[in-house]
Amino acid sequence: MGQCVTKCKNPTSSLGSKSDKDAGKSHGKKGGSTGGANKDEVAKSSADVIFNGTKVSEVTVEGSTAPAISAGDLRREQSLQEGEGVSLARIDEMFLCYKDEHEDAILEEGMERFCNDLCVDPAEFKVLVLAWKFQAATMCKFTRREFVDGCKAIQADSIPGICSRFSVLLEESRGEESFKDLYRFTFQFGLDAEQGQRSLQRSIAIALWRLVFTLDTPPVLERWLDFLSENPCGVRGISRDTWNMFLNFTQSIGQDLSNYSEDEAWPSLFDSFVEWETERRRRERADGGAETEPAADCEAASMWPGP
Repeated sequence: MGQCVTKCKNPTSSLGSKSDKDAGKSHGKKGGSTGGANKDEVAKSSADVIFNGTKVSEVTVEGSTAPAISAGDLRREQSLQEGEGVSLARIDEMFLCYKDEHEDAILEEGMERFCNDLCVDPAEFKVLVLAWKFQAATMCKFTRREFVDGCKAIQADSIPGICSRFSVLLEESRGEESFKDLYRFTFQFGLDAEQGQRSLQRSIAIALWRLVFTLDTPPVLERWLDFLSENPCGVRGISRDTWNMFLNFTQSIGQDLSNYSEDEAWPSLFDSFVEWETERRRRERADGGAETEPAADCEAASMWPGP
């Protein structure tokens, strides 16, 4: 898809000055003259021209007008004030390029075109970070408010502008507090809000864990995801508490899991994982590193979607 191109208007009309009207009135007064006193009045009136709340100190002579202010200048000044350095009009025009025909939001088709123009994959970490900055409530959807407020937050009002911010956003996401916020956002982002979900499906949770840890992958992550994939009977979904606690788990438990204690307030699923991983390593040592047989799935496994 080609990049959306915004057409800009260039009005030729200009705003009139107060000196034009005041000068006309002074010529129409009975007994008035065009002498020196009248020139002073004209100069004073022209010095009071107001542009966006600010007086323009431009004195005229012999009834000439103040410098013309174009409508384009006025719009730019207004957009800078409202958008803190970005143009709200350009953000709105960009949103309209991808907006759904029937809903005031960017939906799946528009999101795909948006990502194509940004030269990113919809399943890429960059898109997750962008959704985080936009505080998107649902996957594959940006409401108008989310899009406008998000663009203002990252200080970008065009496709090139958003692209230029990616490096800064990625670096920001690696900060300890920022990543914690991104990590918790990702859980909510993965829920189906329309269905009122309170926990993530196992397959979605696995995909989101792999995605959110794109830049800094904890050593235990792949073993954890293998555990979830190979034990569908014991995983009916990932709760918010389990999701949040896993980040603490990766930060406090060593790769060999030797400092894990069941006496601490870990979710029971973590106890099962440590037992599973300990047994897997024991079998590997016993078999001299030979590949072990995968655990057989129970009958209830067919109730859960595959990873």
